[in-house]
Amino acid sequence: MLQDTRRTTLAAVRGLEPAQLDWAPGAQGNSIGALLAHIAAVEWAYSVATFERREPTAQEKTQWRPALQLGAAAREQYTGWTLNQYEALLAQVRQDSLQRLAHCDDAWLDREFTLIDGTLVNFRWAWFHIFEDELSHRGQILLIRNHLLPSAASRSFAGG
Repeated sequence: MLQDTRRTTLAAVRGLEPAQLDWAPGAQGNSIGALLAHIAAVEWAYSVATFERREPTAQEKTQWRPALQLGAAAREQYTGWTLNQYEALLAQVRQDSLQRLAHCDDAWLDREFTLIDGTLVNFRWAWFHIFEDELSHRGQILLIRNHLLPSAASRSFAGG
């Protein structure tokens, strides 16, 4: 499911130029580029929590906070990036995840950890949330893309 979700996300952004990746709906909206960085950041954060069983370091928090929180900081940091740069970021995080997941079993998925809001969840929930969050943001990406490229909106999106 992780890979199928990623395939359809990449299909949704295929061919976009930096200006299209940077455009945000309204003063408070998130750009497609910021959403792509967010997708990578969420996967990275849950990788740290589940594989390494630790909190991010101060340096990691500084690096990933804009993408995790979105908003103004993400709009500022993720401007002028090419699609290739976003694809490389997504691929780097995913490659690490897949290599680590290859060594995990069902018992590992049942391990628990506490979210920053105090909610107790298991690793299965975390890895479900990774692709669920990506699917949700892919919907946002498609709305933005269809606004920018109205002719593309008239064609049905088949995910690739």
